[in-house]
Amino acid sequence: MTAIELARLAGWERTKISKIEHLARSPSLADIRTWCRLCRAEDQTDDLLAALRAVTGMYQEWKRLQRTGLRRLQEQRTAVFEQTQEFRSYASQVIPGLLQTPEYATAILSAVAVRNKLPNDVEAAVAARMKRARLLREGGHRFAFILEESVLRYQIGGPTVMAGQLGYLLMVMALPSVSLMVIPFSRARKTHALGNFNIYDQAEVRIELLTAAINVTVPSEIDQYRREFELLASMAVTGSEARSVIAKALADMQ
Repeated sequence: MTAIELARLAGWERTKISKIEHLARSPSLADIRTWCRLCRAEDQTDDLLAALRAVTGMYQEWKRLQRTGLRRLQEQRTAVFEQTQEFRSYASQVIPGLLQTPEYATAILSAVAVRNKLPNDVEAAVAARMKRARLLREGGHRFAFILEESVLRYQIGGPTVMAGQLGYLLMVMALPSVSLMVIPFSRARKTHALGNFNIYDQAEVRIELLTAAINVTVPSEIDQYRREFELLASMAVTGSEARSVIAKALADMQ
């Protein structure tokens, strides 16, 4: 079937198909259903609809997510953590939220509120983030964190806040549900991830950028992030070696 014939049967403008094919316009769910029906490809409808929904929900602007405040955003993500049995997190910039102290979280979220000109509900947002951290001590969840050594040394909130944060890491890494790994500066690099990412079971990968969050749900892409996490883990130290790296960073601040 030609594009002209498809447009005629669907009742569309002729240019609509060309724009969709050349990525100048996104099809709607109704467009996909109509296209598949007229091309006698109904067996592909469900897969194409699922792909469109995944793409539509993949890119989430912070401006939209944060418009009701930081507290609401923290609470919305809590359900995802509660449903996750195996959580993996790679951090090259800041301590992951589940491992943050209230003071460290306050410094991080205050900077976000100022940068994005948000209502000041930082105190409530921090409380929501701390409440979520209870999952570290509950059964039914496993947590694996990989931190670059640089994360231990960035001055978020100042020396006192960082000292408290590093001391807390030394405590929380003893929890049975937590595996905390550190990639020292001295390690030979096998790979270099471009930024922080979190893996929620085999269901979702979340990457946080300056202006938006990216949610990856395509299984093959999730597998790629899991392989990257395993490669990063192969460069990291654990147990007493990880404690030594954290303790050294703490000593250097005092």
